[in-house]
Amino acid sequence: MNESRRLLRRRDAMITLGAAAGSLVLPAAAHAQAYPDKPVRMVVPFGPGTTTDIIARVVGEGMARELGQSIVVENRAGAGGTVGSQQVARGAADGYQLLMGTVGTHAINATLFRNLAYDPLKDFTPLALVGYTPTMLVVSGQGPIKTLADLKARAAQGQGVSFASAGNGTSGHLAGELLKARLGGQMLHVPYKEGGMAMNDVMGGRADFMFYHPAAVLPHMQAGRLRALGASSAQRSAAAKDVPTIAEQIGADFDLVAWFMLYAPAATPAPVVARLRQVAASALASADVAPKLAAQGVEQRPLAPDAMAAFGRAEVDKWAALVRQSGAQVD
Repeated sequence: MNESRRLLRRRDAMITLGAAAGSLVLPAAAHAQAYPDKPVRMVVPFGPGTTTDIIARVVGEGMARELGQSIVVENRAGAGGTVGSQQVARGAADGYQLLMGTVGTHAINATLFRNLAYDPLKDFTPLALVGYTPTMLVVSGQGPIKTLADLKARAAQGQGVSFASAGNGTSGHLAGELLKARLGGQMLHVPYKEGGMAMNDVMGGRADFMFYHPAAVLPHMQAGRLRALGASSAQRSAAAKDVPTIAEQIGADFDLVAWFMLYAPAATPAPVVARLRQVAASALASADVAPKLAAQGVEQRPLAPDAMAAFGRAEVDKWAALVRQSGAQVD
């Protein structure tokens, strides 16, 4: 009889423990099933009107329709994109704060900054490769430089040439350094606080050339204010198919593209990550979002989750070599 009572008490204790464990699991499962039950923030680590900002708003609108909740774009510019990126990396990993990362925030900055406040590979979970865009090598539409051969000849002369960028360590700066290495001659880098100012000085002839996104330069190319000498990608840009690549003109490797990746904090629950990946993929392929991205010169290249992680690692390594070659460093 005593043994029967002991077994009954043990059974009751196990039932109680099981119920307690279940009470711990259920809220998490319910949270994942309810996601999202409030607006989601998409942090853009650059200012309003930048290419990253425009792309984030297009993608955010498409994803909001899929999620059934608003996606609010929040601009958190500063320190080459590190301010906004750090905010998301250290924020709550609940799916309510995402980051529109770039080649700068998640590849270049890893080497450019001596003490980066976040780890681009460990602190984030990639959700979707939104797309990539080559940069255009542009000169003044009214200036004497009309071909890449002209630029090379001018750089070989005593006075050399100057090239503008949106700042030290940006993709435009590093593309200019790679061009200098490929063509030789004297090329002086002139960093600006932002790309629009740099582009204005190229149009005005105060700087000889720069690399910049198609969305920004195409209107000026069409108006004759800028002339494109080449595209920085291995293949011609879909936004400007008549512009030859630099690689095909110099007969050497030259393949640098800017890219945009949507991220969540690393510890975001797997069900939420899966939901966001599905929603992002659906939005990017939609008849509304895809043409708007194409109009910005963004070419899509969807990747599986494992491939996104591998892509991120490879990009950190590729741009590290260029950062070291340029000598650029930010404390």
